[in-house]
Amino acid sequence: MPPMGHLHMEHVLQAVSVLEAVILRSFGPEGGQVLFTRDTGQAMLSRSGTRILTALHLEHPLARMVVECVWKHSSSTGDGSKTFILLLASLLRLIHAAASKESNVSHSYNSTKAAEAATARHLADKLLAFGLKELDELIATGVVPYGGCISWEDFTVEGQTPSLTNNLCVQKLLRSFFHTRCGYTHCDFSSHLTCELLSHWKFKNQLPSFSLQLVSDYFPALHTPVSGFPVRSSRLIKGQVIHRDFATPPLKTDHQPVKAVVLTGSLQPTLLNTGDVLELGYGGRMKEERSILLFSSWMESSLQGVIAKLQSLGVCVLLSAVKQSAAVLALATQAEMCLVECVSEDELSLFSQLSGTTPIWDCSMIESEHVATLAFCRPIQLGAHRYVHVAFQDSEERITIKPCSLIICAPGEGQIEQYACALQDAIRMLLRMWEPMHAAATTTSKRTLQSHKSASLHTDNLTEQTTYRSTAIQPIQKCVLKSGCVISAGGLFELLLHHALLQHGHSCSVSPDLNIDASVSQLLANALLSVPQKIYSHSPRHFLESQRRVISFLSKFPNYSHPLTLVYKRESTISPIQAEGPLGDGKLSLHCCREGDKFSKVSELDLGLESVSCKYQLLLAVLQCVASLLKVDTVLPTHTALHTQSRRLARTSWEGTEDEGED
Repeated sequence: MPPMGHLHMEHVLQAVSVLEAVILRSFGPEGGQVLFTRDTGQAMLSRSGTRILTALHLEHPLARMVVECVWKHSSSTGDGSKTFILLLASLLRLIHAAASKESNVSHSYNSTKAAEAATARHLADKLLAFGLKELDELIATGVVPYGGCISWEDFTVEGQTPSLTNNLCVQKLLRSFFHTRCGYTHCDFSSHLTCELLSHWKFKNQLPSFSLQLVSDYFPALHTPVSGFPVRSSRLIKGQVIHRDFATPPLKTDHQPVKAVVLTGSLQPTLLNTGDVLELGYGGRMKEERSILLFSSWMESSLQGVIAKLQSLGVCVLLSAVKQSAAVLALATQAEMCLVECVSEDELSLFSQLSGTTPIWDCSMIESEHVATLAFCRPIQLGAHRYVHVAFQDSEERITIKPCSLIICAPGEGQIEQYACALQDAIRMLLRMWEPMHAAATTTSKRTLQSHKSASLHTDNLTEQTTYRSTAIQPIQKCVLKSGCVISAGGLFELLLHHALLQHGHSCSVSPDLNIDASVSQLLANALLSVPQKIYSHSPRHFLESQRRVISFLSKFPNYSHPLTLVYKRESTISPIQAEGPLGDGKLSLHCCREGDKFSKVSELDLGLESVSCKYQLLLAVLQCVASLLKVDTVLPTHTALHTQSRRLARTSWEGTEDEGED
């Protein structure tokens, strides 16, 4: 049996630190894209944290475990993979430092390493329990009042003007997201395209999560990649694009309406399956041949009956999930029916939902409810491929939506995949942002619960704060995060929560009856600072200045409930003749100091907005990952290949990634 390997805290830190070093290259406003190459010469250029991590060929089991945790979180929320690694590394370092101090005074273990491991596991469990119990309330009272709320009605593209503040906030939210994935070049275009897509998929009398879930689930069927064109050629087209070509000649004229049927089985009756044997009676060769001819004639007449029944219902388009026989193709062509074969399950399911029909297996039992009515069905040429383009007639149930498909263009296939993944992850992020969060009942004693209503970005009128005081032990409803809550990006969430955790730890230290360890909130608060520190890694002075301003503001205005904006500053030196005008999308200011013959220029860039609920889910995922990592005590090598999710992702992430990046 292979030798066992006992894990210590240093091993966990080493594995996570390697991943952190890779991620830091693409983190923050100054981060770039990471280039991977293989021995075959295939290249991948990406800024997506999940894509970078899953492309690594990792041998260490702890590293693969971390990547799998990141992949699961990113698949759920669509964002936060790089911040996940940074917070994870920072928490592990702080836990290791705390465990090393406590293990020096422990006499219950045989070795210092065992004492450190036990203390680290205990701290990780307390952190996770604290996060599950207290974190949402701290965010609701200490972070949300300084952000805003975005409504589902803000996702509209009609009449967009600079005066529409809410829609601009939606654009800022999506622009900051696409910047972390694709860079600044196409942020505005991608955010506008996403808003336009979602504005077409608003269902009547349904929650936002319903529309977003549908678009997320059917995104592979809703988008079509087209290579060889610039990114700004991406657009929306009415109806649905089915990614197959006609197996029979298409309709010669645009007859309206067009009736279609979805088939999940073969149109021709199949009495014999593969491997079956047809036994004919012993009556001589002539009788055997006659029996075969009679059987073939019966099959042909049955097929002709099915085609005739379809014609009687006015069906002229057949969408099939399987490949049909040559006889079916011949009879369909003779009957002037369009046949599309081997349509994917997702595309047929989406078609059935939009048309309000039910797929059928046996066409001999077809009824009117199986027939869909289309506005048109015609071929469409997209790049080098020809597909089937269908459009649906308006109905009362679908009066508020306008079904459309997304055409994603880029010079190379790798770039198309990069932008498609970014768009799908943006929809996942919005889905988590509007996903209802359920409250949990808790018990408090002589505590003050302040209910801050977040400043809505719809209006300047603010609701006054209301303070409730409980004079006795009674069950109350916890402060829970509202759907649609956003806050300024660039580390403001971490700085506000850092301050809230410190205040919470101080209140716990002076109130022992709360039975909460103040060191836990202190540890988490210190770990949160690693995110803004990395954002301002190019200038630690700007980080300290931002932290000082936030703390000073909160101490002067403790009951403030308006949206705050943390401006990212980037400093450089330029000649005096270049010292005027804006830089990019930001505002420009000049320092009075002089450096030789040059001025010191500070460009202030608004980094946009980010979802509060996604940040909350990220913290919980990191705390769960820390607890899981520190529970691992021993690694037992085996000779059996373990096909884990991370290994599959590492292999598949290289497919179609050549020349991926910005054009």
